[in-house]
Amino acid sequence: MEKKRRLLVIGGSYFYGRVFVMEAAREENNCDITVLNRGTYSMEEFGATQIKGDRHDGSTFAACAGAYDAVIDFCAYREGDVRSAVEGLHGKIGQYILISTVDVYERGSGIVKTEDHALEERRFGGEAGDYIAGKVALEKELRSVCEERKIPYTVLRPAILYGPYNYAPRESAYIRMMLADHVLPRFTDADGRFQFVYVKDAAHAVLSALGNEKAYGQAYNLCQDEEVTYDGFFDRLKEAAGPEVTERLQVVPLTVEQAVRAQIPVPFPATKAETELCSNEKGKRELGITYTDFAEGIGRTYRAFKQVYA
Repeated sequence: MEKKRRLLVIGGSYFYGRVFVMEAAREENNCDITVLNRGTYSMEEFGATQIKGDRHDGSTFAACAGAYDAVIDFCAYREGDVRSAVEGLHGKIGQYILISTVDVYERGSGIVKTEDHALEERRFGGEAGDYIAGKVALEKELRSVCEERKIPYTVLRPAILYGPYNYAPRESAYIRMMLADHVLPRFTDADGRFQFVYVKDAAHAVLSALGNEKAYGQAYNLCQDEEVTYDGFFDRLKEAAGPEVTERLQVVPLTVEQAVRAQIPVPFPATKAETELCSNEKGKRELGITYTDFAEGIGRTYRAFKQVYA
Protein backbone atom coordinates (compact mmCIF):
# COMPACT_ATOMS: atom_id res chain seq x y z
CA MET A 1 0.00 0.00 0.00
CA GLU A 2 1.25 3.48 -0.85
CA LYS A 3 2.64 5.37 2.12
CA LYS A 4 0.31 8.00 3.50
CA ARG A 5 1.15 11.65 2.92
CA ARG A 6 1.97 13.24 6.26
CA LEU A 7 0.38 16.68 6.56
CA LEU A 8 0.65 19.38 9.20
CA VAL A 9 -2.30 21.76 9.12
CA ILE A 10 -1.80 25.01 11.03
CA GLY A 11 -5.21 26.33 12.01
CA GLY A 12 -7.86 24.10 10.56
CA SER A 13 -10.79 23.90 12.96
CA TYR A 14 -13.05 26.80 11.96
CA PHE A 15 -14.11 27.10 8.32
CA TYR A 16 -11.77 26.68 5.34
CA GLY A 17 -9.24 24.67 7.32
CA ARG A 18 -11.96 22.54 8.88
CA VAL A 19 -13.46 21.62 5.51
CA PHE A 20 -9.99 20.88 4.13
CA VAL A 21 -9.27 18.47 6.99
CA MET A 22 -12.64 16.78 6.45
CA GLU A 23 -11.88 16.30 2.74
CA ALA A 24 -8.22 15.31 3.18
CA ALA A 25 -9.23 12.73 5.78
CA ARG A 26 -11.23 10.75 3.21
CA GLU A 27 -9.67 7.34 2.66
CA GLU A 28 -9.02 7.90 -1.05
CA ASN A 29 -6.79 10.91 -0.26
CA ASN A 30 -4.37 8.77 1.76
CA CYS A 31 -3.36 11.46 4.24
CA ASP A 32 -2.06 11.28 7.80
CA ILE A 33 -3.14 14.62 9.27
CA THR A 34 -1.84 16.52 12.27
CA VAL A 35 -3.67 19.73 13.15
CA LEU A 36 -1.97 22.43 15.21
CA ASN A 37 -4.30 25.05 16.64
CA ARG A 38 -5.77 26.43 19.82
CA GLY A 39 -8.18 23.52 20.05
CA THR A 40 -11.45 25.48 19.97
CA TYR A 41 -13.08 22.66 18.00
CA SER A 42 -11.97 19.05 17.98
CA MET A 43 -10.78 17.58 14.68
CA GLU A 44 -10.06 14.16 16.13
CA GLU A 45 -13.44 12.83 14.96
CA PHE A 46 -12.05 13.04 11.42
CA GLY A 47 -9.04 10.92 12.34
CA ALA A 48 -6.65 13.85 12.70
CA THR A 49 -4.10 14.13 15.48
CA GLN A 50 -4.73 17.42 17.22
CA ILE A 51 -1.99 19.39 18.99
CA LYS A 52 -3.24 22.35 21.00
CA GLY A 53 -1.09 25.44 21.20
CA ASP A 54 -0.54 29.04 20.13
CA ARG A 55 1.71 29.39 17.07
CA HIS A 56 3.22 32.53 18.62
CA ASP A 57 4.46 30.55 21.62
CA GLY A 58 8.04 29.62 20.78
CA SER A 59 7.69 26.12 22.20
CA THR A 60 4.55 25.15 20.26
CA PHE A 61 6.17 23.76 17.13
CA ALA A 62 8.45 21.54 19.20
CA ALA A 63 5.41 19.33 19.79
CA CYS A 64 5.11 18.73 16.03
CA ALA A 65 8.15 16.54 15.68
CA GLY A 66 9.12 14.76 12.47
CA ALA A 67 9.03 15.27 8.74
CA TYR A 68 5.96 16.40 6.79
CA ASP A 69 5.17 16.00 3.13
CA ALA A 70 3.38 19.34 3.36
CA VAL A 71 2.58 22.10 5.81
CA ILE A 72 -0.71 23.86 5.03
CA ASP A 73 -0.93 27.19 6.83
CA PHE A 74 -4.45 28.57 7.22
CA CYS A 75 -3.78 31.05 10.01
CA ALA A 76 -0.66 33.03 9.14
CA TYR A 77 -1.70 36.67 9.45
CA ARG A 78 1.31 38.72 10.46
CA GLU A 79 4.89 39.04 9.37
CA GLY A 80 7.09 36.42 11.00
CA ASP A 81 4.43 33.68 11.10
CA VAL A 82 5.94 31.68 8.23
CA ARG A 83 9.53 32.08 9.38
CA SER A 84 8.73 31.01 12.95
CA ALA A 85 6.88 27.94 11.67
CA VAL A 86 9.70 26.85 9.36
CA GLU A 87 12.35 27.46 12.00
CA GLY A 88 10.29 25.76 14.71
CA LEU A 89 9.74 22.60 12.66
CA HIS A 90 13.11 20.94 12.72
CA GLY A 91 12.13 18.05 10.44
CA LYS A 92 11.95 18.01 6.65
CA ILE A 93 9.16 20.01 5.00
CA GLY A 94 8.25 18.67 1.56
CA GLN A 95 6.09 21.67 0.61
CA TYR A 96 4.74 24.77 2.34
CA ILE A 97 1.26 25.87 1.21
CA LEU A 98 0.25 29.33 2.39
CA ILE A 99 -3.40 30.36 2.33
CA SER A 100 -3.40 34.01 1.32
CA THR A 101 -6.17 36.11 -0.34
CA VAL A 102 -6.98 37.86 -3.61
CA ASP A 103 -6.97 41.08 -1.58
CA VAL A 104 -3.15 41.17 -1.83
CA TYR A 105 -3.34 42.66 -5.33
CA GLU A 106 -2.77 46.34 -5.99
CA ARG A 107 -6.17 47.98 -5.99
CA GLY A 108 -7.82 50.42 -8.35
CA SER A 109 -6.47 49.24 -11.71
CA GLY A 110 -9.90 48.25 -13.01
CA ILE A 111 -8.49 45.18 -14.76
CA VAL A 112 -9.14 41.50 -14.08
CA LYS A 113 -6.11 40.39 -12.10
CA THR A 114 -3.99 37.40 -13.02
CA GLU A 115 -1.46 35.93 -10.63
CA ASP A 116 1.39 38.10 -11.94
CA HIS A 117 -0.42 41.37 -11.08
CA ALA A 118 1.53 43.63 -8.71
CA LEU A 119 0.89 43.22 -4.99
CA GLU A 120 -0.45 46.10 -2.91
CA GLU A 121 2.39 48.11 -1.36
CA ARG A 122 0.24 50.87 0.12
CA ARG A 123 -0.85 50.63 3.74
CA PHE A 124 -4.55 51.09 4.48
CA GLY A 125 -6.05 51.76 7.89
CA GLY A 126 -8.22 49.54 10.03
CA GLU A 127 -8.42 45.77 10.44
CA ALA A 128 -8.86 45.18 6.71
CA GLY A 129 -5.73 47.20 5.98
CA ASP A 130 -3.74 45.27 8.58
CA TYR A 131 -4.99 41.98 7.13
CA ILE A 132 -3.95 42.88 3.58
CA ALA A 133 -0.55 44.20 4.68
CA GLY A 134 0.04 41.04 6.71
CA LYS A 135 -0.74 38.72 3.82
CA VAL A 136 1.43 40.70 1.39
CA ALA A 137 4.35 40.56 3.83
CA LEU A 138 3.81 36.83 4.42
CA GLU A 139 3.87 36.01 0.71
CA LYS A 140 7.23 37.75 0.41
CA GLU A 141 8.45 36.04 3.56
CA LEU A 142 7.35 32.64 2.29
CA ARG A 143 9.31 33.08 -0.92
CA SER A 144 12.43 34.30 0.92
CA VAL A 145 12.44 31.65 3.67
CA CYS A 146 11.56 28.71 1.44
CA GLU A 147 14.02 29.61 -1.31
CA GLU A 148 16.73 30.03 1.31
CA ARG A 149 16.01 26.53 2.68
CA LYS A 150 15.11 24.94 -0.67
CA ILE A 151 11.55 24.14 0.40
CA PRO A 152 8.97 24.01 -2.42
CA TYR A 153 6.13 26.44 -1.72
CA THR A 154 2.71 27.33 -3.10
CA VAL A 155 0.39 30.28 -2.45
CA LEU A 156 -3.40 29.94 -2.75
CA ARG A 157 -5.40 33.17 -2.96
CA PRO A 158 -9.12 32.55 -2.37
CA ALA A 159 -11.79 35.12 -3.16
CA ILE A 160 -14.83 35.39 -0.83
CA LEU A 161 -15.26 31.98 0.77
CA TYR A 162 -18.77 30.75 1.43
CA GLY A 163 -20.40 27.51 2.44
CA PRO A 164 -21.36 25.39 5.48
CA TYR A 165 -19.41 26.15 8.69
CA ASN A 166 -18.82 29.78 7.67
CA TYR A 167 -18.64 31.64 10.97
CA ALA A 168 -18.25 35.08 9.32
CA PRO A 169 -21.51 37.11 9.16
CA ARG A 170 -21.90 36.88 5.40
CA GLU A 171 -24.36 34.56 3.66
CA SER A 172 -25.36 33.02 7.00
CA ALA A 173 -26.50 36.42 8.30
CA TYR A 174 -28.95 36.80 5.41
CA ILE A 175 -30.16 33.22 5.74
CA ARG A 176 -30.87 33.85 9.41
CA MET A 177 -32.81 37.02 8.51
CA MET A 178 -34.90 35.06 6.00
CA LEU A 179 -35.71 32.21 8.35
CA ALA A 180 -35.95 33.95 11.71
CA ASP A 181 -37.26 37.39 10.76
CA HIS A 182 -38.83 36.68 7.34
CA VAL A 183 -37.12 39.71 5.81
CA LEU A 184 -34.42 40.27 3.21
CA PRO A 185 -32.94 43.60 2.14
CA ARG A 186 -32.67 44.86 -1.43
CA PHE A 187 -29.96 47.45 -1.88
CA THR A 188 -31.25 50.07 -4.29
CA ASP A 189 -27.88 51.68 -5.05
CA ALA A 190 -25.42 48.75 -4.93
CA ASP A 191 -23.61 48.36 -8.25
CA GLY A 192 -20.54 46.43 -7.10
CA ARG A 193 -19.53 43.00 -8.41
CA PHE A 194 -17.66 40.29 -6.54
CA GLN A 195 -16.47 36.71 -6.78
CA PHE A 196 -17.04 33.77 -4.47
CA VAL A 197 -15.40 30.41 -4.01
CA TYR A 198 -17.30 27.50 -2.49
CA VAL A 199 -15.30 26.25 0.48
CA LYS A 200 -15.27 22.62 -0.67
CA ASP A 201 -13.80 23.69 -4.03
CA ALA A 202 -11.13 25.67 -2.17
CA ALA A 203 -10.34 22.58 -0.07
CA HIS A 204 -9.97 20.47 -3.21
CA ALA A 205 -7.64 23.13 -4.64
CA VAL A 206 -5.26 22.47 -1.73
CA LEU A 207 -5.38 18.75 -2.50
CA SER A 208 -4.64 19.52 -6.17
CA ALA A 209 -1.53 21.48 -5.16
CA LEU A 210 -0.21 18.87 -2.71
CA GLY A 211 3.00 17.37 -4.02
CA ASN A 212 2.25 18.78 -7.47
CA GLU A 213 5.50 20.03 -8.99
CA LYS A 214 3.55 22.34 -11.31
CA ALA A 215 2.47 24.23 -8.20
CA TYR A 216 5.96 24.72 -6.76
CA GLY A 217 6.92 28.38 -6.59
CA GLN A 218 3.50 29.40 -7.90
CA ALA A 219 0.45 31.36 -6.72
CA TYR A 220 -3.15 30.62 -7.75
CA ASN A 221 -6.35 32.61 -7.54
CA LEU A 222 -9.34 30.63 -6.29
CA CYS A 223 -12.61 32.10 -7.51
CA GLN A 224 -15.71 30.87 -9.26
CA ASP A 225 -16.41 31.77 -12.88
CA GLU A 226 -19.50 33.85 -12.10
CA GLU A 227 -19.32 37.52 -11.16
CA VAL A 228 -22.08 38.23 -8.63
CA THR A 229 -24.03 41.37 -7.74
CA TYR A 230 -26.12 41.93 -4.61
CA ASP A 231 -29.30 41.51 -6.66
CA GLY A 232 -28.01 38.23 -8.07
CA PHE A 233 -26.90 37.06 -4.64
CA PHE A 234 -30.31 37.74 -3.09
CA ASP A 235 -32.07 36.10 -6.05
CA ARG A 236 -30.00 32.91 -5.60
CA LEU A 237 -30.87 32.87 -1.89
CA LYS A 238 -34.59 33.17 -2.66
CA GLU A 239 -34.35 30.38 -5.23
CA ALA A 240 -32.62 28.18 -2.66
CA ALA A 241 -35.29 28.92 -0.05
CA GLY A 242 -38.22 28.17 -2.34
CA PRO A 243 -41.83 29.30 -2.09
CA GLU A 244 -42.35 28.00 1.45
CA VAL A 245 -40.10 30.84 2.63
CA THR A 246 -40.39 33.45 -0.12
CA GLU A 247 -44.21 33.59 -0.04
CA ARG A 248 -44.07 35.22 3.38
CA LEU A 249 -40.77 37.01 2.89
CA GLN A 250 -40.74 40.81 3.13
CA VAL A 251 -38.16 42.36 0.81
CA VAL A 252 -37.08 45.72 2.20
CA PRO A 253 -35.58 48.23 -0.29
CA LEU A 254 -32.96 50.53 1.20
CA THR A 255 -29.72 52.22 0.30
CA VAL A 256 -26.37 50.83 1.38
CA GLU A 257 -25.96 53.78 3.74
CA GLN A 258 -29.34 53.05 5.32
CA ALA A 259 -28.36 49.41 5.73
CA VAL A 260 -25.12 50.34 7.49
CA ARG A 261 -27.00 52.68 9.85
CA ALA A 262 -29.49 49.90 10.60
CA GLN A 263 -26.60 47.47 11.27
CA ILE A 264 -27.64 45.24 8.38
CA PRO A 265 -24.56 43.41 7.02
CA VAL A 266 -23.02 44.74 3.81
CA PRO A 267 -20.12 42.28 3.63
CA PHE A 268 -19.36 42.36 -0.10
CA PRO A 269 -18.20 45.21 -2.38
CA ALA A 270 -21.17 47.52 -2.83
CA THR A 271 -19.86 49.96 -5.45
CA LYS A 272 -18.03 49.87 -8.76
CA ALA A 273 -15.13 51.64 -7.06
CA GLU A 274 -14.79 48.73 -4.62
CA THR A 275 -15.01 46.07 -7.34
CA GLU A 276 -11.81 44.02 -7.77
CA LEU A 277 -12.03 40.95 -10.01
CA CYS A 278 -9.58 38.10 -10.64
CA SER A 279 -8.94 35.39 -13.22
CA ASN A 280 -9.08 31.71 -12.27
CA GLU A 281 -7.65 30.40 -15.55
CA LYS A 282 -4.18 29.53 -14.27
CA GLY A 283 -5.47 27.18 -11.57
CA LYS A 284 -7.90 25.50 -13.92
CA ARG A 285 -5.23 25.04 -16.56
CA GLU A 286 -2.29 23.92 -14.41
CA LEU A 287 -3.95 22.15 -11.47
CA GLY A 288 -7.28 21.09 -12.95
CA ILE A 289 -9.23 23.06 -10.34
CA THR A 290 -12.99 23.00 -10.90
CA TYR A 291 -15.72 25.18 -9.43
CA THR A 292 -19.25 24.53 -8.24
CA ASP A 293 -21.93 26.61 -9.94
CA PHE A 294 -22.88 29.46 -7.61
CA ALA A 295 -26.59 28.61 -7.59
CA GLU A 296 -25.77 25.03 -6.58
CA GLY A 297 -23.25 26.10 -3.94
CA ILE A 298 -25.54 28.65 -2.33
CA GLY A 299 -28.31 26.06 -2.34
CA ARG A 300 -26.13 23.63 -0.39
CA THR A 301 -25.15 26.44 1.96
CA TYR A 302 -28.75 27.47 2.53
CA ARG A 303 -29.77 23.91 3.37
CA ALA A 304 -26.91 23.56 5.84
CA PHE A 305 -27.74 26.77 7.70
CA LYS A 306 -31.46 26.05 7.57
CA GLN A 307 -30.80 23.27 10.08
CA VAL A 308 -29.36 25.90 12.39
CA TYR A 309 -31.86 28.74 12.00
CA ALA A 310 -35.18 27.17 11.04
